[in-house]
Amino acid sequence: MRLLISFAALFFSVILLQLSSGGVGPLDVLSGTALGFSRQEIGLLGSAHFLGFFIGCWWAPRLMGSVGHSRAFAAFTATGAIGLMAHMLVVDPLAWTLMRVASGLCVAGCYTVIEAWLQAKVTNQTRGRTMGVYRVVDMTGSLCAQMIVGILAPASYVSYNILAIVCCAALLPITLSKVQQPETPAQPRLRPRLAFDRSPLAAAGVVVAALSSASFRMVGPIYGQEVGLTAAQIAWFLAAFVLGGAIAQWPVGWLADKFDRRWVLIWLSVAAMLACGVTVSAAGLGTVSVFLSAALFGLTTFPIYSVAAAHAHDFASDDERVELSAALMFWFAAGAIFAPYIASVLIDGFGPGALFMMISVGHGVLVVFGLLRMRRGRATPRRTRYVYAPRTSFLIGRLTGRARDGRGD
Repeated sequence: MRLLISFAALFFSVILLQLSSGGVGPLDVLSGTALGFSRQEIGLLGSAHFLGFFIGCWWAPRLMGSVGHSRAFAAFTATGAIGLMAHMLVVDPLAWTLMRVASGLCVAGCYTVIEAWLQAKVTNQTRGRTMGVYRVVDMTGSLCAQMIVGILAPASYVSYNILAIVCCAALLPITLSKVQQPETPAQPRLRPRLAFDRSPLAAAGVVVAALSSASFRMVGPIYGQEVGLTAAQIAWFLAAFVLGGAIAQWPVGWLADKFDRRWVLIWLSVAAMLACGVTVSAAGLGTVSVFLSAALFGLTTFPIYSVAAAHAHDFASDDERVELSAALMFWFAAGAIFAPYIASVLIDGFGPGALFMMISVGHGVLVVFGLLRMRRGRATPRRTRYVYAPRTSFLIGRLTGRARDGRGD
């Protein structure tokens, strides 16, 4: 308990970062629409966020090694705050694209610092409890971030200034903490091919997870507007997706530990395709139906990344876990960079339902690929523990590696 209290500053910073970085995505969609941006330009903003996220994941460990944890955290936070405050100073879609790169860089860099700090301080005895609290804090912050768009006026300097203030406030818990800053961890080698070498199905799974999550969270507000939701209702629509994903973690984790994970991935994708159809069909049945369908969509799509990661780690040795986690994150980020823009182009050409048609096709491809992979051999008899894997930084594997082998409690 005393250790968790000592991490309170880090956890509070996580919540503040989630509020600022998670709130800017839907706010940009509503603001861009109000300012006359095209759907492709709005989709490009979501893609730019994940481009910045990828750069931050790669660069942050190197910056920590040069200037230390606290200064690196301050630099990334300042970058994010500048990007937020500059929105209403330069109202141009290309300029906003650069600003969203800054916000993605901020969240990836700050999470890298936080997770490196956690990794340096936890022990094998406290790792499980610490990661449990960390997951709850991260999910709670993400849920609250979706709701904040309901109270922020689109295309308003005040709205972006509020998010910038929250981003800057994330500096305070860490800079005022008396906890001694740890040694900088070694940067994991980034070997994207390692994910395909260990499990092509898992690599495909994380790309499809990115297709679902990134396109829904970054372009979902466009869909909400097209089906007649207000800003406050869009906030509930996005929050229902996150809540559904949070609820899914326990039952899906139980299934993934009990049954062949390839079948779990396949049936999750089948369920996701059905959820896409339900979501589109619910558009004309009232707001409650739309919210429930979003929760169902989150329930079926959110756990796919963690199931795919667990399946990949079944084939990895203990000394590969950190690099494998980084490789899976690489492919998630790669898919997330392209998904929002492609989704926005399809919505512009074929209507709001095209978002879920694209996601459904992606899951259909994963089902076929999964069945083909199953014909090539049996699942490995060695099974690691299912772990909810936050998509936060390339260093997350250091925190979850021992937990997968049951050594983190």
